[in-house]
Amino acid sequence: MTFFDAVLLGVLQGLTEFLPISSTAHLTLTGKLLGLIDPLHPEAWTAFIAVIQLGSLVAVIVYFFNDVSGMVKSLAVDVKARRGIHELSQTSRLAVYVIVGTIPVGVAGLLFSGWIEGMTTKSTVVIIGSLVTLAALLWLAEKVAQHTRGLDQVTLRDALLIGCAQAVALIPGASRSGTTITAGLILNFTRPAAARFSFLLSMPAIFASGIYEMTQIDRSVFQLGIDNLVVSTIAAAISSYAAISWLLKYLASHTTMVFVWYRIGLGFLLSLLLFFGILTP
Repeated sequence: MTFFDAVLLGVLQGLTEFLPISSTAHLTLTGKLLGLIDPLHPEAWTAFIAVIQLGSLVAVIVYFFNDVSGMVKSLAVDVKARRGIHELSQTSRLAVYVIVGTIPVGVAGLLFSGWIEGMTTKSTVVIIGSLVTLAALLWLAEKVAQHTRGLDQVTLRDALLIGCAQAVALIPGASRSGTTITAGLILNFTRPAAARFSFLLSMPAIFASGIYEMTQIDRSVFQLGIDNLVVSTIAAAISSYAAISWLLKYLASHTTMVFVWYRIGLGFLLSLLLFFGILTP
């Protein structure tokens, strides 16, 4: 991996982590084209992606610092006062919902860790199928959504359902933000509210995934270079912040249809590359 490769992968991670177009799909396909994925050690690529996602975690924490610090302080006060779930402030409840919404992806990640780290999740066919399927679901969500609910109206049921949607994003090509924003729209949240809850919900999952992979790293990941990990992580942090800022402003006055068509177009392009043997299955 060269310095240019590291920067490119970091920028791709940052831009695609929070846009509903799948960071894993873009990184894995780019890794294939650059010859960076070792079929004998696919877990090294999974670990590389998980670690540079920590750059995206830094970006979302910085962007939502006031929200996060407010939730932590409010929850600490309510816990110290031994208030029940129905007595919690709205800010504290939101913190609880983020925690609860993270449970499904945590359970799924542990149950299917072997599959996630294997070559199946690096499959071009799987990525194409996920890109197109989620595009159809996002299109459907836009058609049925009423956009009547704000972030202050999130319930425990919403958190669990959106959390289950986040677990589906373990399939490459599905997209963490794509699945969670789609679920939020189906539950009638406004587009900005769906995106904000999606971003808040991503923080524990990205943190847990990154830390877990760092503890599992073996010598195979060093083939990609520790210096490249650092460069990619920094590039991911900068581009992630830009992507979050842009998307929230964009969704305030636009639909998500541009991402639907992008996913379909990318799926079609990848099918052609696969057909002509430029990409491996």
